[in-house]
Amino acid sequence: MENILSILDPFPQVEEEAKTAFGEKLQWMELERGELIEKSGTPCDHLYFVIDGSLRSFYLKDDKDVTVSFTLKGEFTTSMYSFISRNPSYENIEAMETTRLARIHHQDLMGLFDLYQSLERVYRLLLEQYYISLEEQLVFAKFKSAKDRYLELMENRPKIIQKASVGQIASYLDMSIETLSRIRAKI
Repeated sequence: MENILSILDPFPQVEEEAKTAFGEKLQWMELERGELIEKSGTPCDHLYFVIDGSLRSFYLKDDKDVTVSFTLKGEFTTSMYSFISRNPSYENIEAMETTRLARIHHQDLMGLFDLYQSLERVYRLLLEQYYISLEEQLVFAKFKSAKDRYLELMENRPKIIQKASVGQIASYLDMSIETLSRIRAKI
């Protein structure tokens, strides 16, 4: 495996000893398209880092698949509510293609926080990024037109458009497939 500890490079305050300890707790996974790493109704025990590939988080409401988020190469993901609260997850997380991951168990991560304050700080920064992203998504869905939502996705996360199905993108953008198709035809 390539140097997984490079995921901590954006955080120069993390000492080498903490990076090494973190690396020793990581587990490796490879998923095929459609495989789930998390299932609704069960507690989410891991924080994941996508080494290569892509994931999507979704839940089922009235037998309808609702896409919540996408995770691409170089990004972290988990069912945040479940990971933090230790309650069963509402969401599923699945591979959109062959995907290689590193993961760390909740208990191992909490133990590392007791030993290395710098890792706890990194986690706080990741939570802040998650919160900002979540708030942007709420504003995005409530106050922007369907066309603006699609154009913003094209501009800020174009790889999602290449990797996700039209139905998944429409669900994520909170619009029908027909609306998305009309928008795409006009661009």
